[in-house]
Amino acid sequence: MQTNRHILGIDTSNYKTSVAVTDSEGNIICDFRKLLQIKKGDKGLRQSDAFFQHINNLPEMIEKAMSSYEFKNIAAVSVSTRPRPVLDSYMPVFKAGESIGKSIAASLGVDLLRFSHQEGHIEAVKYYSRLKNETDFLCFHLSGGTCELLKIGNSEIEIIGGSKDISFGQLLDRIGVGMGFDFPAGEELDKIAISGPKSNIIKKIELQGLYFNLSGVETKSLRNLEWSGLIPEVFDKISDLLVRLSIKAMEETGLENIIFTGGVAESLFIRDEIKNNVPGKVEFGARNLSSDNAIGISLLGGKSLWQ
Repeated sequence: MQTNRHILGIDTSNYKTSVAVTDSEGNIICDFRKLLQIKKGDKGLRQSDAFFQHINNLPEMIEKAMSSYEFKNIAAVSVSTRPRPVLDSYMPVFKAGESIGKSIAASLGVDLLRFSHQEGHIEAVKYYSRLKNETDFLCFHLSGGTCELLKIGNSEIEIIGGSKDISFGQLLDRIGVGMGFDFPAGEELDKIAISGPKSNIIKKIELQGLYFNLSGVETKSLRNLEWSGLIPEVFDKISDLLVRLSIKAMEETGLENIIFTGGVAESLFIRDEIKNNVPGKVEFGARNLSSDNAIGISLLGGKSLWQ
């Protein structure tokens, strides 16, 4: 194994530009991220605007990442090229990182390794967890646009549950923007959820097998934004749902290991509720590894190259 080489990772999601470098032992050499700019009051960003911002962000970020050592130490460039590892998965924003990564790889004479954004999310948490060497486990991918329960076996990813309409991230951001917070609003709402008493106006979110709907919670919440206990209750209802869903999925699949990843998994409120009420091995990883990042993409490149 080459122990003195590094993998340059690039991830260009719809809301963040990320560049990271890891070595052959999985050590994080550098990790740079930049949130894309969203106008006050907006609840999202058009793909064309996100693409343009990535193209502007990447040169400076890559220069910063490469400033501490020589380019000759880069063994490969690893990029995210699509949202999920399936044939028809596509979003234009990932072309920004792929095109620049391809140019860097060609100039260095090294391989360009392609992965999906979802695989990067999973690996960023899994690699540094007790489940590092597990091949079969459950995974929740909970981000701004994704709310999926996954069954993973021998690197094959199968969606077995999740939201049928909006994601947890969309729910929280729409409530947050409605209350006057900047987008994305999850971090600020999490602070409120931890510190405040909850109201009692939202019904329990019902499960339909391993699936559920969130539009009812959204409607009720947006009609009651003035309630002081609204945010703690929304987080309580989300946590309660995830606890019930986790236990049911474990019973139905026979799998006892669960990884939580995605920006929503950064929530301290949700983490505490899940850890206190779900049996088995539950892994959240470091909070900075839950949200969009290029670390998982870089790690996947290293595994592909050296293992």
